[in-house]
Amino acid sequence: MAWIEIIDEKHAKGDLKDAYDHVEGKRGKISNIMRIHSLNPEAMKDHLDLYISVMFSNSGLSRADRELLAIIVSRVNGCDYCVNHHSEALYHHWKDRGRVDLAKKDFRSLDLSERIFRMLEYGEKLTKDPKLVGKEDVERLRDVGFSDRNILNINLIVSYFNFVNRISSGLGVDYTSEEMTGYRY
Repeated sequence: MAWIEIIDEKHAKGDLKDAYDHVEGKRGKISNIMRIHSLNPEAMKDHLDLYISVMFSNSGLSRADRELLAIIVSRVNGCDYCVNHHSEALYHHWKDRGRVDLAKKDFRSLDLSERIFRMLEYGEKLTKDPKLVGKEDVERLRDVGFSDRNILNINLIVSYFNFVNRISSGLGVDYTSEEMTGYRY
């Protein structure tokens, strides 16, 4: 269980109940990464809205590509919670457990287009050592057909998962097989 107090849905009142209702309405159920915000319901709503924006909005990136990027960033950060959650989401799109397992271990072992490979390299580099990322990295993305809007959205996804990985790892957010599944993908 998490390392800080969590108020569960059964005991939620007022703003917290509203926040839980907001999350459940958007995602179909409430994840532990949302529950960890129970002492700050406004942050929970804002967090979910940011997640929906970067992962579900019209960004020019497929849902599967976004989930793959989430896994790569989370693996680099050692965030088992997010790796496993987003592996389930990627499986929903790919329908190939073996391929998802390869993605979790090393994206370089996958047969990927140059476009997706460069996106993942950018995400890995920005996560591992952001000060080494330069204009040439953005140019490498443009060279394989990403628009500036796509590049912004790639950066937002990478940045979002660096943010959420630290919430999960820093507060001991845990997961179960039941908690990882059943969301609106």
